[in-house]
Amino acid sequence: MKSNSPTPQSTGGLMSFYGWLASLDKTRSTGWRWRKDGLVKTVNVFGKLYVTREEVARFETRALAGEFYREAKTPTPRARAAA
Repeated sequence: MKSNSPTPQSTGGLMSFYGWLASLDKTRSTGWRWRKDGLVKTVNVFGKLYVTREEVARFETRALAGEFYREAKTPTPRARAAA
């Protein structure tokens, strides 16, 4: 008899969005910004955010391709006022 329940492969295998961010050592605010900017698409299930394994793979592919590359800005030191 064939089962109608979805398998993790067919549903994309949902994982906790914030758990995934923690595995990358990123904060919730970084995750919010990535979602707002459209870099990561999430799924809301009863008020909890999830991300699919395909979306994680897409994000990693884009990151490895250098799509998110930005030159690091080193702050210039401030001149101290003579006291």
